[in-house]
Amino acid sequence: MKKKGKSKVLMIGPARSVHGGVSAVVNNLYEAGLSRQVQLKYIATMVDGSKARKLLQAGIAYVGFLAALPFYQILHINMAADASCYRKKIFIDTADFFKKKILIHEHGGDFESFYFKRCSEKQRASIKKSMNRADVFLVLSDSWKDFFGKIVDKEKIHVLQNRILIPKKGKKNYSSRKILFLGRLCREKGIGELLETVPVIQKQIPDVKFILGGLWEAGNEELKKKAESLSDVVELPGWVSPEERERLIEECSIFVLPTWFEGQPVSLLEAMAAGMCVVTTKVGGIPQIMGEEKGQTGILLPPKDTKALADTLTWLLNEEETRKGLGEQARSRMVEQYDISSNVKALVRYYETLKG
Repeated sequence: MKKKGKSKVLMIGPARSVHGGVSAVVNNLYEAGLSRQVQLKYIATMVDGSKARKLLQAGIAYVGFLAALPFYQILHINMAADASCYRKKIFIDTADFFKKKILIHEHGGDFESFYFKRCSEKQRASIKKSMNRADVFLVLSDSWKDFFGKIVDKEKIHVLQNRILIPKKGKKNYSSRKILFLGRLCREKGIGELLETVPVIQKQIPDVKFILGGLWEAGNEELKKKAESLSDVVELPGWVSPEERERLIEECSIFVLPTWFEGQPVSLLEAMAAGMCVVTTKVGGIPQIMGEEKGQTGILLPPKDTKALADTLTWLLNEEETRKGLGEQARSRMVEQYDISSNVKALVRYYETLKG
């Protein structure tokens, strides 16, 4: 017999103010009404800032978690790789000890590399044990379902793709020769390859502009210097607000994401939903987003292929009608299949099942 009333869900993840994809996913769920469908409490386990500040926040989060846990039926964990995995492991093990239902929502695009290359055998065994404490294990794509099936009981794994709030109108201006990147500025996002294309493209298209919106990750100082040395062509506005993002999407003609690995990037979904022409790489869950089997919605390239990236961007900058056509098809796909309201409904169903 099912318990009456709203499901009581304790959700943990990065602070909603953190600059990153997981925070964007959580904020979209809130804006789409998840907190009105269930009794939801959110605890931030990570904030932007120094290591000391992050450590302090983790401690505060765990104390708050222990105080709240008795009043909730379900723990919803937003988890990625590296430090995120180790932090969340403590919460998972505690919730399991108190016999709470656990839903793990895995977001980390480089989890495979983390698990097999950066973890010892002992660490892998510990992580695997904690992950299998989940009653439901959500992944972002079919390819991830196959990978995590090597670690987690396959019957627990379900695919829940990232989805977003779809803007009411798509972009109208495809005439500019501006290329937009939004996200973390680091080598793994393909920023090195993108910067290498700048002088190549500029020789053929002198009025081209690149706008790289985002914060620089630690350890990418050389790339930052290189970007700053190209200031006549490359703009670095820092992390952009939602309002600024809308302006840049309308102002630019091409969205580029030459990433090495990925889950399902929210920035790509937002660009496609706005009707941008997108150029990205065939990694992680991106091919599933693009839906190649149902018509071309953008350009997919191999990662780390600077020549292919330069050639493709140069070609598109000279083809306004192609940019417009790809952008319109991308928006149509997002409108039809990637409205976040379906994710809210899916999560409510998972919670109801777990509540019993």
